[in-house]
Amino acid sequence: MYFRKLIVPAVVATLALSACASGGGLRDAEKLSLYRANAGESVGSFNFFGRINGWTPLGDSALAVWTRPNEAWLLELHGPCQDLEYTQAIGLTSSGSRVYAGFDKVLVRSSNPINIPCSIRTIQPLDVKALRASEKELREAKAEEREAGAS
Repeated sequence: MYFRKLIVPAVVATLALSACASGGGLRDAEKLSLYRANAGESVGSFNFFGRINGWTPLGDSALAVWTRPNEAWLLELHGPCQDLEYTQAIGLTSSGSRVYAGFDKVLVRSSNPINIPCSIRTIQPLDVKALRASEKELREAKAEEREAGAS
């Protein structure tokens, strides 16, 4: 926990500077770094009752999945997942109401006639409260940078 208290502000500061330098939005790698900074240790599985409350693509080989408003998981995949960054919907396979790393898959629902399931390599719980605070800090830093640039 002490490590997270040190690393999260450093990641937010770094991302704020690089986002401002690149003209605004976060790149996938920057967004993934922010989520990793707010993720716990890897776990083997998580409870899943067939409903995704929300999800965020983090490049083509990782995503965050919300199973409840205050419960989210960082899923890192075995390699790139076709159309993950552009699809409107995803699904998850599960076994006995659990999603398992190394066994279950992310299902990308795209218009592509060949939808290849993407294997889940690792699962990490996200500290949603800390993630939201980090995102807020980043937004505020970006706003201050824009204001300073406009002056």
